[in-house]
Amino acid sequence: MSLQAFISTPLEDALVARIRAAVRARVEIVHEPDLLPPQRYIADHKGVEGFERSDANRERWLTHLAEADFLWDIPPLSMLPSRDLSWAPKLKWVQTTSSGVGPLIEALNFKASNILVTTAKGIHAVPLSEFVMMAILNHVKRHSYLRTEQINHRWERYCGESLVGKAVAVIGAGEVGHRVAKLCKSFGMRVAAMSRSLTEEEGARRGYDRVFRTEGMIDVMAESDAVVLCVPHTPETENMIDGPILRAMKPGCVLVNVARGQVVDEAAMIEALRSRHLGSAALDVAAIEPLSAESPLWDLPNVLISPHSASTVDKENELITDLFIHNIDCMLNGTPSQMKNHFDTSRGY
Repeated sequence: MSLQAFISTPLEDALVARIRAAVRARVEIVHEPDLLPPQRYIADHKGVEGFERSDANRERWLTHLAEADFLWDIPPLSMLPSRDLSWAPKLKWVQTTSSGVGPLIEALNFKASNILVTTAKGIHAVPLSEFVMMAILNHVKRHSYLRTEQINHRWERYCGESLVGKAVAVIGAGEVGHRVAKLCKSFGMRVAAMSRSLTEEEGARRGYDRVFRTEGMIDVMAESDAVVLCVPHTPETENMIDGPILRAMKPGCVLVNVARGQVVDEAAMIEALRSRHLGSAALDVAAIEPLSAESPLWDLPNVLISPHSASTVDKENELITDLFIHNIDCMLNGTPSQMKNHFDTSRGY
């Protein structure tokens, strides 16, 4: 009996063809676009809102899930018949299109299974770090001020600031955090990175000026001109950036969140932004998404909102496809230990 890999979230036809060419006859690649919500944009892994299948299509959908040995991505919980993995009795491996999959893996109780999970860790580091640098530069180079001056047709010279010598605190020294740190260093900034395990010596080899733990956060906040959040959402990071931490931040600091909205106490952040103690915030995420139309964040002049799209670029799915092909080869060759981006489903969240 041949192995089957089911493309369970939207993927461009050309990339499905690339996967089929790579695996040849070793795996049947099942891709039925009419079972998936249409993409709203390139690299859209969820598709249009409110998508519903006919009864017949739902049966086909469930059959493909039940027969899949491998999955391209985990479908949204709303599209799954249960959270006990009974819908996937043959499943051996899942390649996700995201790196922050802990809550989803926990919700589906993967810890009780032997299913391998590999993530898209590292795929999004470049676009996210580019978003971070845009936000920091907008803040330090006073983009909003310049735009206002331009709108009012005013030509008045002023004195600006440079990034050289400014301090940035990178909260989370993973793939994204490391990429952010490298870019900040290239602009002459001083980098302090928060990590649970990285030593000072390891940090120095990476080019960091300082490595600190959670308990040292308040002291670092007081010295930082920019704070960048790159940590996953876990019970330990829930509301990590709370009122006391925000009040400890250097006045006028810029906060950039490319992690998860739940990492920040949103009400406390809004208060800090309104008082201008927090100079500005660039938010790619919100505590509840989509962000409510009534949220004060929309109208605060010192806030930049991105609809959880900073990681989404036109080449994203091509890179994940390359990763999928590498990992499926490892599965077929009997070398799962050589797969990239193993996710430890046994650990706590």
